[in-house]
Amino acid sequence: MVEKVFRQLLAAARSAATQQRARISRQFVTRNRRMALGLAIVVIGIGIGAVVVPGDWLSPGVLILPVLAGGLLLWPRALLILFAIVAAMVGYDWLNGRRIGLGLAATIVLTALFAALLARTRAKLGMQGLRGDQMLIELRDRLRTQSQMPQLPGGWHAVSVLRPAGGSSFGGDFLVSACDGKVLHLALVDVAGKGLDAGTRALMLSGAFGGLLGSVPHADYLPACNSYLQRGGPPEGFVTAVHLTLDLVTGDYLISSAGHPPAAHFEAGSGRWRLTHSRGIVLGVVFDLRCVPDSGSLRPGDALMLYTDGLVDAPGRDIDAGIDRLLGAADQLVASGFGDGAGRLVQTMQGAGPNSDDCALVLIWRS
Repeated sequence: MVEKVFRQLLAAARSAATQQRARISRQFVTRNRRMALGLAIVVIGIGIGAVVVPGDWLSPGVLILPVLAGGLLLWPRALLILFAIVAAMVGYDWLNGRRIGLGLAATIVLTALFAALLARTRAKLGMQGLRGDQMLIELRDRLRTQSQMPQLPGGWHAVSVLRPAGGSSFGGDFLVSACDGKVLHLALVDVAGKGLDAGTRALMLSGAFGGLLGSVPHADYLPACNSYLQRGGPPEGFVTAVHLTLDLVTGDYLISSAGHPPAAHFEAGSGRWRLTHSRGIVLGVVFDLRCVPDSGSLRPGDALMLYTDGLVDAPGRDIDAGIDRLLGAADQLVASGFGDGAGRLVQTMQGAGPNSDDCALVLIWRS
């Protein structure tokens, strides 16, 4: 009888332990809670260790480290609980004779405020740790990959140079292109603004503009991009673009512009650069966009240069004067080579200091 009761009590204890273990597991099922528990244990260990460990081997100032880690890894609510534990440990150390100066206390408070701001920002993104930064890096790399010129058949060459303002990783100028071996489709786009402010919008538009490229006839491409911007609500700033369709068999091309600086055609026969005459209104301003395209043909030795206004426009200087300066500098490419000189041409136009506006240059030539 006693043995039976003992077995029942043992089974009940095992069941209660299993239920309790499952309840605890449910409480720490999320990564945020497990991380919060780990940081809380670290904080308590530092607080007690600062009293127990002799000398200055473990100072209460080490509490700054888990506070910073909490700003990166915890949601705001869990971070507030961690702050309460940190405050309790600071009080514990002070009551046990550990000297905590005003400077150290102010440093801990300021670090906590910074960590709270960091956690709130990441909570808006819905991401913890460095995932948001990694996502931006991946988007930046995708935009750079998309802006690379495709492989062209023999006899054709192309190079592109994109430089965001101020050395930023993001810029408002981007390039989308597609080539099936016979026809090259290309669009160079300039989003209003510069640097990171325009870069976020450029990331969004590059996917849409790249998807339209080659999917609609040349005459419908810029109007389709304009319609896409119109559907997005009130314009956040103007967008200019130049669209090129180049037949890689005959060398014939069509070029359309929407508020973009005119492309330049180098004619090997005359040895001069000629500006194209395509014109159009900037994208996202009017509902019914009409562009007047220009046509031409690239013969062996000819080249076509597309660029954004960041390369030729400067405060206090007329844009036409900047275009003349660009064409004068581009004359040097004829002797030195278009591919090797594209980067030097951009550097010449931008000057020695950091560029104050996003700029882009695309060169296509036929050998």
